[in-house]
Amino acid sequence: MTAKTDTRFKQVDRTMRKLGYERSALIESLHTAQEVFGYLEKEVLRFIAQRLSLPYSKVYGVATFYHFFRLKPQGKHVCVLCTGTACYIKGADKILAALERRFGVKAGEATEDGELSILSARCFGSCSLAPVAVFDKQTIGHLDEAATVEACERMCDDSER
Repeated sequence: MTAKTDTRFKQVDRTMRKLGYERSALIESLHTAQEVFGYLEKEVLRFIAQRLSLPYSKVYGVATFYHFFRLKPQGKHVCVLCTGTACYIKGADKILAALERRFGVKAGEATEDGELSILSARCFGSCSLAPVAVFDKQTIGHLDEAATVEACERMCDDSER
């Protein structure tokens, strides 16, 4: 993939051009890039840094600071577990450990077959549902280890049918 031959770079460049190639266009440019590429790989980050006249370290820093941005491809299905204070107190750390054991990946990774990504987030603002997770955009609360693992298995099984 190169910026000269891949039309997705042109889409990102349109966003930057629309915003006058201003440094303040960084976050919107990263959103556009993730939308068209699926995730933010190094070449995309370098392209944005160069076009906005920003140091690569600044672009990388912003991309890694915000939870929304991904630096690796995402799985077909996504489980995002809240690890905020209320969820943590009610066992989110144990749930996350159970997911990592069952699917053989760490938080922030996708399974080898690309079926499932397991992610964590600092807080969903749904403390009354603690512990809570989002399974393919569906929020479910009052989880435990077994129910969370089962929900992820179901997501993956349903896609095979």
